[in-house]
Amino acid sequence: MFRNWRIGSVNGALLAAYFIPAWTLVAFSIFVAPVHGLYERPSVAVALFLSDQLQITGMSTVRAAWLLALGRLTVVAFFAIYLALLAVPRTRKNGASDEALGIALAIGSLISFASMMMASKVGEMAALRLHATELLLLLGAAIVLVIERPAAAPKTVDLEHIAPLAFDEAELLHNR
Repeated sequence: MFRNWRIGSVNGALLAAYFIPAWTLVAFSIFVAPVHGLYERPSVAVALFLSDQLQITGMSTVRAAWLLALGRLTVVAFFAIYLALLAVPRTRKNGASDEALGIALAIGSLISFASMMMASKVGEMAALRLHATELLLLLGAAIVLVIERPAAAPKTVDLEHIAPLAFDEAELLHNR
């Protein structure tokens, strides 16, 4: 049953097991109460950066919070698509589910990197550690995804249906 699982498939499934519940809870807390959800630990660096460095107004803060939640839910959706494709053995063997994982890794890395830079700028060390850890998880999975290619399908040739050619006989259209 577990003979056709690649390291990248297991790694992606473990990442999805972390990011789907964690980022879904953060995104829904932002959707329920945008300002309160933005000032919770996973997003506090973004909130402090927006209020201190960019000095944006209250409604713009709400819009930025919703945009952050939408980005997180997009990553969650691509991880869920990856898990759904991973459940089908044929797509798991030939690596067809790697596209969804790659998109989730790219968008998630971008969000984590931006959040890490914002946490560094405002001096929020707990958020900096959280976002740096998430970024390292995502980048490690991306490296495994790039290096590990799916196994090529074996090329079988049916020798019974191939007629042997004589060496002195050329196979041209006028010679038949």
